[in-house]
Amino acid sequence: MTGPGGAAVVAEDFGVRGPRGWAFRSVGIDAPPGSLIAVEGPSGSGRSCLLLALTGRMRATEGRAEIGGLPLPRKMAAVRQSSALGPVPGVSELDPALTVDEHLRERALLQRRFDDSLRSLLRPRAGRAAAARARIGAALEAAGLDPAALPAAGRTPVRDLARLDALRLSIALALMGRPRLLAVDDTDLKLPAADRAAAWALLRSVADAGTTVLAVCSQAGAAECSTVVRTGVPAHDAPTRPGDTDTDTDTDTTEDTGSGGDHGEGTPDAHAEAGRA
Repeated sequence: MTGPGGAAVVAEDFGVRGPRGWAFRSVGIDAPPGSLIAVEGPSGSGRSCLLLALTGRMRATEGRAEIGGLPLPRKMAAVRQSSALGPVPGVSELDPALTVDEHLRERALLQRRFDDSLRSLLRPRAGRAAAARARIGAALEAAGLDPAALPAAGRTPVRDLARLDALRLSIALALMGRPRLLAVDDTDLKLPAADRAAAWALLRSVADAGTTVLAVCSQAGAAECSTVVRTGVPAHDAPTRPGDTDTDTDTDTTEDTGSGGDHGEGTPDAHAEAGRA
């Protein structure tokens, strides 16, 4: 699936402070377009807040960042338009009662309503339907999801999907908007080793196709990642691995606010900020 090209991600002394203290701070990133950036850290260390801030859905408190040349927080709206969220608990979740086909049709309708050009909206209905099918097919292929292989094919409810298939569906829905930056939370949550490897391989393939990927995890797949950013670990204590860049995070853990997907104390604040964005 081709898109407008990935966004470079640059941050310097980047941080978010909430009513209960720092969610994260002193983050530094310098990743070129098409990178796979892993945000690694324990639950409650501000991982999801960093993801939301870098996608323009939470306002930074200190430092600077640029996404595809767009400065944050001044161009938050433009960054939101050029980025997409995969699964982020409490912010962008699949509806367990809807089927795979229903999710795909709904997203295609939303894309046509809000994102397509006037020329495409004026096309005959048959042409619009064909374009929607093509967009869905390309997104499913990029996410490695074959609805025909599911228990009830496209009629399978989300609640009956395996965790890896649900992740693939969320990524397919996000890719339908052809984002320059894709953000995925809890990448390795509740995945056995084989599925975890498959998830990282999927994200690597999305990045290789040109879309920059920002993936929150408890432990990064070192072989797949271009850049590793760590939250909750002081820079002088952070372990090093082959291929890691100097992007460690120095986080104030004495008054941690948590994050949207980490179920920390700051979760309601994170969700409120993301909702307003």
